[in-house]
Amino acid sequence: QLEESGGGLVQPGGSLSLSCTASGFTLSYYAVAWFRQAPGKEREFVSCISDSGFIIDYGDFVKGRFTISRNNAKDTAELQMNSLKPEDTSIYYCATSLWGCSADSADFATWGQGTQVTVSS
Repeated sequence: QLEESGGGLVQPGGSLSLSCTASGFTLSYYAVAWFRQAPGKEREFVSCISDSGFIIDYGDFVKGRFTISRNNAKDTAELQMNSLKPEDTSIYYCATSLWGCSADSADFATWGQGTQVTVSS
């Protein structure tokens, strides 16, 4: 199982850091991706990091505002989100794949329950 944490309410321009942890398996063996889905919208690719951490990809909308990382010694993955905008409001999910990074949610077999991020003044 995967579990996300760190979501919450933040003002526009603020920052949040999301974490993804695993139970029952070793996260460091997998590529980890973040997706998001807002009500009435399709699931959207946010970022992905390979098992080694050497391959990183971001969705076009990120534009340098988010940073994905992982700590394989602690078996966690993080998404640091800066300069948040109201349109970033969404449920954020982490997901894992044995097959490397991808922007296609269908390539990820295991998903967390999601954590709500709300950007509002």
